[in-house]
Amino acid sequence: MNAMDQAQRTHARFSAGDAVKIDDRPALGHCRTPWYLRGHVGVVAEVLGKFRDPERLAYHRPGLPALILYKVRFRQKDIWPQYSGPAADTLEADIYEPWLAAAPTPAPRSRKRKSKA
Repeated sequence: MNAMDQAQRTHARFSAGDAVKIDDRPALGHCRTPWYLRGHVGVVAEVLGKFRDPERLAYHRPGLPALILYKVRFRQKDIWPQYSGPAADTLEADIYEPWLAAAPTPAPRSRKRKSKA
């Protein structure tokens, strides 16, 4: 990774391996976040760097401020309930940071203690 790549990635909110949830909000106009991924949880595969905002560029605006772009990996069976392919099949999508939130972590399971009688 060269110095420019490192500088672009330093302000990323998420890192490779982090679980993220795609925001499930309506989008008016141009939007690069696929509707079928909204509301789903994936894992950051890679931080791609900072790029001008395509949702602003689509309307002939400068696309600033630049946004962090992530490659997010999803299990196919989590996206498509009827998916019958191999369990290890995944889909990767490039998602901009404003569409991502930290995925809620599952609550730890409590162990039931056996009472001594």
